[in-house]
Amino acid sequence: MNEALPEVRFEEGAVLDEARQRAGLEDFGDGHFLDPMRRLLSSLEEEAQLHAMGRLTMFERIVGSLVGRLSAQDFFVRHPEILEEEIVAPTVIVGLARTGSTMMHRLLAADPSVYAVRWWECRAPSPYPGSDWRREDPRIPDAYTEIDAILEAAPGLASIHPWDAEGPDEEIMLLEHAFLSGVPDAFCNVPSYRRFVIESDMRDGYAYMKRMIKFLQWQKKEAGYPAERWILKAPFHVGRIPQLIEAFPDAMIVQTHRDPIETTPSIASLYTSTWRSTSDPVDPLLVGEQCLDLWSWGINKCLKDRDSGFEDKFIDVLYEDTRKDAMASIEFIYDRLERPLTDAAREAMARWGDDNRRDKRAVHSYTLEEFGYDREMIAEAFSDYRERFIIGRAESR
Repeated sequence: MNEALPEVRFEEGAVLDEARQRAGLEDFGDGHFLDPMRRLLSSLEEEAQLHAMGRLTMFERIVGSLVGRLSAQDFFVRHPEILEEEIVAPTVIVGLARTGSTMMHRLLAADPSVYAVRWWECRAPSPYPGSDWRREDPRIPDAYTEIDAILEAAPGLASIHPWDAEGPDEEIMLLEHAFLSGVPDAFCNVPSYRRFVIESDMRDGYAYMKRMIKFLQWQKKEAGYPAERWILKAPFHVGRIPQLIEAFPDAMIVQTHRDPIETTPSIASLYTSTWRSTSDPVDPLLVGEQCLDLWSWGINKCLKDRDSGFEDKFIDVLYEDTRKDAMASIEFIYDRLERPLTDAAREAMARWGDDNRRDKRAVHSYTLEEFGYDREMIAEAFSDYRERFIIGRAESR
């Protein structure tokens, strides 16, 4: 079956030309994305060991991001008022992956007075040419089709993450259009690109992400959906707090906390499932090593950033507390934000909670050992974080 798949090349000219042809446009905007894109292309070709479908999948993501850049730039030129949009006091959820950040994001985003980036908007932030997107947006059914294809390629993902084409999701997929994100790393083994992203300044990426959020806010208003502020979320931000605050100076950060001894193998299990959808072979021990390195770096960087002057930006929420009484955690957050928790918001959050109980999805099963972990190894990598937010908090409770 693979013989029928088209051959693709991870070359700069090939992806740029393909994107221009598909979009019928030439202007990508500033060229800050070119060096990160070249590094990703090189890593995909030389390191990722992609099978034929995986090559096509990653090629399509790259071309899709480039088409998104072309289309967005065309809107910015034709509608300069887009960049005059103001993003006021967003609430940004960060934390290690698998700490309940998705649940918190979708609960907070149920409030009808806020905006969130929806999955379909992440994947296709620019309206299709000629579409009546203000009334019936064709990007939405396409998003459902894409999710169906993802889950067909990796059925185990359904038990790991709640997929929802119209639900709130991570704006990291907007950073992907700047080629400065953790998305490729989550799909396949690209260690040199992963290291490049860790070491990057990231300001160009966050500046571009902010432009895209302004673009989405403009679209939402045009479609008749006004709101007061944004609820954003991405575990990726945990190691980039200064860049996040530079982009959104009046943001408040909700950090979700859960013991890394529980979250780290869950993260590795997620990555193993996504890598297997694109790559042959996949070594769970290698996945485990990279996940431990990546997320311990991120959380330790976050601790340093908090202590360097950003502590007053943070609202801390423990996974166990939210699991036991989600509304109490919500009330705590709204109190810290000095925002009213309206009856309409409470009712919408309760509906979301009822409709999306964890027991409606299959159990996500994994072990420490399959990724080369033991409890002591993880505890050592996250020792400062666990002492500050897990062990100490549990003792105080």
